[in-house]
Formats: sequence, C-alpha cells, structure tokens
Amino acid sequence: MIWKRSAVLRFYSVCGLLLQGSQGQFPLTQNVTVVEGGTAILTCRVDQNDNTSLQWSNPAQQTLYFDDKKALRDNRIELVRASWHELSISVSDVSLSDEGQYTCSLFTMPVKTSKAYLTVLGVPEKPQISGFSSPVMEGDLMQLTCKTSGSKPAADIRWFKNDKEIKDVKYLKEEDANRKTFTVSSTLDFRVDRSDDGVAVICRVDHESLNATPQVAMQVLEIHYTPSVKIIPSTPFPQEGQSLTLTCESKGKPLPEPVLWTKDGAELPDPDRMVVSGRELNILFLNKTDNGTYRCEATNTIGQSSAEYVLIVHDVPNTLLPTTIIPSLTTATVTTTVAITTSPTTSAATNSIRDPNSLAGQNGPDHALIGGIVAVVVFVTLCSIFLLGRYLARHKGTYLTNEAKGAEDAPDADTAIINAEGSQVNAEEKKEYFI
Repeated sequence: MIWKRSAVLRFYSVCGLLLQGSQGQFPLTQNVTVVEGGTAILTCRVDQNDNTSLQWSNPAQQTLYFDDKKALRDNRIELVRASWHELSISVSDVSLSDEGQYTCSLFTMPVKTSKAYLTVLGVPEKPQISGFSSPVMEGDLMQLTCKTSGSKPAADIRWFKNDKEIKDVKYLKEEDANRKTFTVSSTLDFRVDRSDDGVAVICRVDHESLNATPQVAMQVLEIHYTPSVKIIPSTPFPQEGQSLTLTCESKGKPLPEPVLWTKDGAELPDPDRMVVSGRELNILFLNKTDNGTYRCEATNTIGQSSAEYVLIVHDVPNTLLPTTIIPSLTTATVTTTVAITTSPTTSAATNSIRDPNSLAGQNGPDHALIGGIVAVVVFVTLCSIFLLGRYLARHKGTYLTNEAKGAEDAPDADTAIINAEGSQVNAEEKKEYFI
C-alpha cells in the first residue's frame, strides 16, 4: 500500500514537470513580404524544446513539413533547416496565390501555434505614354496619359518636365480582373510653346517592389513654331570708309528658308557694295548714302517674321596735331613796317595745318613743317636787322652833308670858316635825337 502511494506521487511529480516545461515552450514566427516571382523563407523557432515536433502548414491548412519530412508534393517548397529549436522552409517562384497566413505548430499538450502572414507584392508593368501626335503647333493644348498595370498595392505615378515635377495631374486607380492587382493611370494637360521643343516629358512609376529603382517612360516633344529674327551688327559704331556686316539670326521649326534683305522697304540699292552671303549682309566702304532702315525677313511653313536695323554712318573723327611753341629770337622792338611776301612753301605749310584730314593717321609731329616755320622766322628776323641798319646809316649821311654846306659856297677860306661858324650856331638851335 505504501508502494502504490509512492508510485502515484512520483507520477504526478513527473506530470507536473512536463506541464511546467511545456508552459515555457512557445513557437516564434515573423511575417514575410516578398516580390512576385521571388523566394520566401518561413522560419519557426522554439527557445526551450524537449524534443517536441514542429510543423508548417499553408493557408489551406495543408501540412508542408513535419519536422524534416516533406508532406506536400510541391517542388517550389524546400527544407532550409530542421532541429528541435528551429524549422525553416523556403517557397520559391512565389505567386500572388501563395499570399496568406501560414501556421507553425508545436505539438505539446496542448498544441501551441504561431501565425506568419506572407505578403506577395505585384510588380507594376513598364509604363506607357499615349496621346502624343507629332508635330504639335505652338499654342496647342497637349494631353498625355501614362498607364501601368499589375501593381499590388496600387503604384504611384509622377510626371516630370525638364527635371521639374508637375503636380497638377489627374490620377485613376482600377482593380484588375484577378481582384488582386491594380491598373493605374495619370493624365497631364498643358499648353505648349516654343520652349517645349526638344524637351523630354517623363512618367515615373514608384512602387515598393521596385527596390528604389523606379520604372520610367519618356516622350520627347516636337513643337513647330514661327521664326524669331534678330539682326546683329559687326560693330556698334559704323564709320565712313569701313565695312559693316549685318547678321540675321533666325530660329524656327521647321528651319526658316534663306532670309530676304531690303533697305527702306525696297531692294538693296548698290549690289556691288551690298553683298548678301547666306544670312549675312556685307556693306563695303560705308558712306552717308548707306544710312537707312535695313530689314531681314525669315519664313517657314508656319509663318513669317522680320527684324529691322537703323544704320547711321558716322564721320571719321579728326586727329589734332600737337601745338609747338617757338620762342622769340629778338628782344628789340622795331617800329618799321615791313611788307613780307611769304613763299609758296609757307602757304603749303599753312594749308597743311588747316587741313587736319590730310594728316589723319600721323602719330608724331611733322618735322618738315616745324623746320619750315623756323626758317621763316629766321628770315623775317634777318630782314628786320638789315632794314634797321640801313635806316641808321641813312640818317648819319644826312648829318654830315649839312655840316659841309657852308664851305662849298665860300669864295675863299676865311669866308668858309665864317659860314661854318654860322652853321654851327644854327646847329645849336636844331637838335637831333638818335634812338
């Protein structure tokens, strides 16, 4: 009787230990997200396990693996690791139908389970842009639509033009026939101008299945517009005698035909000097008759445009000679008036000074001119000295003649002396001053 009581106590003791151990055992799982066509790894772990079996089952409650034994014939399902503490399996080439709740079971008393949800992402198809018809005329309203299908969850579509995002767009989401994926579309409306020609409009699809590498579609715009014309002169200050080139810069699509040049509303008056070469007008040897309004006209299949340039030919600026100061060579003041006839050389020198155009382009003083002026001054000075000396000599001769007049008329020497004395008396009354 004592033996039976001890056996019963031992049995309950073992059962208590098993129950206590099973309460510390619990399977642990994690939710898994995988892209359609990828591989999903389902892992079930038990920290404390006393050799209790583990099992994975699919959303249809079909057993996939029981410990290391495969239960479902599906070549996509493989064993990764099997132990008392872990049971991991892989599902390759995952499809949207594989999505659902998977169960890991730990066969204790009672059985303990843990759920893991498998999420399958539907990859969006490459987007397509529709609605563009080439070419588009400037000012027309353009409507572009970008569309993509097969995304799960629904993809996001964004528009860019010149790398700048356009926010004002329409967005539409529709569920596909399988009721799992979505088709999304976005519409962009805008009015085009010539600055849009050659611009790339980009539709970008963002989705978590794309691993931060979005799918894009691109449409390059072709816009036709009338020409724009501008005239560019080769010099901003045209002068007489120079050459001038006027360049007619025209832009348009289609490319404008050869430009037409006119002056004051008529044809060019001097084709020999006014030569048209492509889009350039070359005017040789400018003169005042070239003044006027020049017009450049460009035409393409869309329309016509023109620009004007008013030409004003300026005079060639005069070059002034440096002033030379010649110091005076005499210090005496001569009151005698002398008429001097200058030589042709002097006139020529004077004319050359008055005509600055004949000296245009000279950088230094004219030494021949300065030498001629010095020669004239020296010549005038010598002539003045000569006339002054002659004047003084003539006055001295007159004085001597008056002194001898009494001696010439006397019959004898005594009378001559008396006459001379009388002349001296009269001479005292007459005083002469010499300068």
